[in-house]
Amino acid sequence: MGGMLSYPLFSPKHISNGFTDYLVVDIQAGITHCFVNLGSDHPSLLEAIVKGQNEHRDRFPRIITCPNEMVALSMADGYARLTGKPQCVIVHVDVGTQGLGAAVHNAACGRCPVLIFAGLSPFTADGEMRGARTEYIHWIQDVPDQKQIVAQYCRYTGEVKTGKNVKQMVNRALQFATQAPQGPVYLYGAREPMEEILEPYSLKQSLWGTVRPVALSEESVAEIATSLVEADEALVITGYSGRNHAAPTELVKLVDTIKGLRVLDTGGSDMSFPSDHRASLGLRYGVDASIKTADVILVVDCDVPWIPTQCKPKDSARVFHIDVDPLKQQMLVGWIEAEGIYKADCCTAFKQLHTYVSRTPSLSEKLSTYAARWDELEQQHSKRLAMINDLAQPSQSDSFNSSYLTALIRRSVPEDTIFAVEAVTNTVFVADQLQCRLPGTYINCGGGGLGWSGGAALGIKLAAGEKRFVCQIVADGTFLFSVPGSVYWISQRYKVPVLTIVLNNNGWHAPRRSLLLVHPEGYGSKATNEELNISFAPSPDYAGIAKAAAGGNLWARRVSTATELEKLLPEAVESVMNGVGAVLDCQLDAHVQPSSDQSSGKGDAVWGDGETEKGGGKAVLIG
Repeated sequence: MGGMLSYPLFSPKHISNGFTDYLVVDIQAGITHCFVNLGSDHPSLLEAIVKGQNEHRDRFPRIITCPNEMVALSMADGYARLTGKPQCVIVHVDVGTQGLGAAVHNAACGRCPVLIFAGLSPFTADGEMRGARTEYIHWIQDVPDQKQIVAQYCRYTGEVKTGKNVKQMVNRALQFATQAPQGPVYLYGAREPMEEILEPYSLKQSLWGTVRPVALSEESVAEIATSLVEADEALVITGYSGRNHAAPTELVKLVDTIKGLRVLDTGGSDMSFPSDHRASLGLRYGVDASIKTADVILVVDCDVPWIPTQCKPKDSARVFHIDVDPLKQQMLVGWIEAEGIYKADCCTAFKQLHTYVSRTPSLSEKLSTYAARWDELEQQHSKRLAMINDLAQPSQSDSFNSSYLTALIRRSVPEDTIFAVEAVTNTVFVADQLQCRLPGTYINCGGGGLGWSGGAALGIKLAAGEKRFVCQIVADGTFLFSVPGSVYWISQRYKVPVLTIVLNNNGWHAPRRSLLLVHPEGYGSKATNEELNISFAPSPDYAGIAKAAAGGNLWARRVSTATELEKLLPEAVESVMNGVGAVLDCQLDAHVQPSSDQSSGKGDAVWGDGETEKGGGKAVLIG
């Protein structure tokens, strides 16, 4: 039959194939969305989707077409950040895997559970098996080891070699994705096993759960709790403990029990401690006076509690470290010197600690003398908020900075708004002004792959539901990294309206910050942004880009004065509430940042461009 296949590509007697069972497991495991970018490796998937939508319409995962793979993974990432539930991303062989780009880094560093599947080029060429090669591109995309493109970022990688155990393979991958530290997993398989005709079989889904959280030992609880109570200046440093929405409540109970204990966020990934609590020191990226003066420090779920070249604890400080990933397994150079290191669940640990203190008479008696510390925290907190408020003022020329803008956003949106923040050098200002206090209302990627927030905001909105307001706050350069042509097409196609605020400061300011930390008096310190090749002048029409991608069905404006902002921001919010997405391009004025030491009432020098002498902006970390 000279080159013709010796069997039909589709048989009416076909019961199921590998992809059918793959999607059945997705349903049973609670996956509700598949973010897909399809290709020649997916014929069986397309059959399975049509079959599944006909047979399981009420329970079948919602399929979201994503023209760009990074946006697809960022959407799944955002969904999982809010809910803790992994979603599925399906991409096309090696090139689609490469297209995931920085989103794989973000999911890995941000400890976000995501299930990724990619096809492989068929391994038969002469029609020996169903799914054999039928197109020119099957030779071109046949690479030696496809998984190595993403393996170093994944908690698990596995090849589906037969459809007969695909359910077990999917469940095993999901177990790795959802156990702490969570992260992306990558399954891959050629067309042949995914086209394999299967007899129906089932698994008992209840037997495929994740590893349960770990608690501190009784001895560890006693040592840490006693040290915190007996300290003169005790400090908790956290980064992503708020991912578990129950953890902030337990941390508040610990702080309310040990009056005088303060909380510093050096990660900015989640709302880990309410900003309106008197013990809150806010978000500072590894540089704050409280780190240098504390005599006992409890680090909890935090990647970079301090930057040793800029700020570190005093030699006599006692440090304890509780983390789901205490050794930071993906960091080649990364350690926290601590006399006690514990792999434990933060929420469980917080509860153990405050319960122990409350039930130990000797500690409770000592705490009864700490009223003055409690009052002092209130005074310091009020002073800090007053300084933050002072920054949120328009200039005499009617221009505005990110502090004024963010304060106005906070007053204009619903109280339970969820913010997807990717503000880079403006992150500290944004966090200070948003002053989030509800669990799950502040989400940042936790990684350094810029462009996360475009897709993530859509994923968060899908997870949050129609009634919940979602606002993306993104720097101008990062907006371009987010692939807006894909983001706003998806937003319009699937009716996922969010408010996007573009912080337009005419380029990349992060490289200048990094330069000045290393060469403060060098040639580059005197160069313009144009000379440093970090300028975006003339500025792109960010709102126009988004509107074009949405086919014109998008509220889109640009503002450069406080007067315009006060008029147009309410219109943008109203548009989103009415179901039409909005993008507001905001031209920022120069900014002055309170130094890290000022946030604790100590005072410190600031540069003319607003960054502190000692750094502290996330730009220093991510470049």
